Amino acid sequence: MVDLSKQQQTELEAAAFRRLVSHLRSRSDVQNIDMMNLAGFCRNCLSNWYKDAAEAEGIELDKMEAREIVYGMPYEEWRDKYQTEATPEQKAALAQKAAKHD
Repeated sequence: MVDLSKQQQTELEAAAFRRLVSHLRSRSDVQNIDMMNLAGFCRNCLSNWYKDAAEAEGIELDKMEAREIVYGMPYEEWRDKYQTEATPEQKAALAQKAAKHD
């Protein structure tokens, strides 16, 4: 494994995070439930992790502010524009996944 300084590691992680957020913003067709079913995380999870990281650094950031950072707009606006009703199949798959992790 390449030997990176802590600063280099942080910069690369930040760049990868920015690219992931940019990708998610450009893929508004991908629903959060699909992400949860396939990857076990979604945009909301990512925004929660961002909020947790801010709090660990003593930075106050509420849930909706963190979501706006990830979604690129207020969450309610994104939800109104792009979120669709989950199908029974999507809901069943999520419930099945949750049951496996209980």
